[in-house]
Amino acid sequence: MNRRDLVQAVSSQSGVERKDVDAVLKGFTDVVTAVVAKGEPVSISGFAKFVKVDRPARMGRNPQTQQPVRIKASKKARITPLKGFKDAVVKTSLAPKLERGVWPPAPAAARKATATKTTAAKKTTTARKTTASKTTASKAPARKTAAKKTTATRPAAKRPATKKAPAKKTTATRPAAKRPATKKAPAKKTTARKTTARR
Repeated sequence: MNRRDLVQAVSSQSGVERKDVDAVLKGFTDVVTAVVAKGEPVSISGFAKFVKVDRPARMGRNPQTQQPVRIKASKKARITPLKGFKDAVVKTSLAPKLERGVWPPAPAAARKATATKTTAAKKTTTARKTTASKTTASKAPARKTAAKKTTATRPAAKRPATKKAPAKKTTATRPAAKRPATKKAPAKKTTARKTTARR
């Protein structure tokens, strides 16, 4: 299993996208390498311990000539597996169980199907959240509009009472319209005089 296979396996096991897994794995290796290079050990319980070992100068022997040889001081990186990891490797029943298709990897068609299922599940959850937020947002303004309508209709009922007062004034001015009828009577008299003169 190389790095690419590891990223793919972790992505399918945890349900996280490959880009995120790759970024986390890179950050993990960078942090562990930088901390151990400074001389501080890093231990992950149940997995492994990363340590920087300083080996002092010592005397050794050449295996071919059996002559003594001076070995210089050196620094060495040591990775020691811890008890949980050792027990899981020795007894496979203690090893964590992986989901189907994690390792060995499933065919490409099965990967696509699982990817589409995860994306569909994410879409449904997001759609439910958006619909819930829309319904709560639509209910609150509806109450405000109902309150506005009731307050607006109450003054409207009082306005027709003020409009009835000018209507009474128009009835009071009706006798003024009858005055031209009295002026027509002298006109009839003039026509009667003209007819008598002709006879």
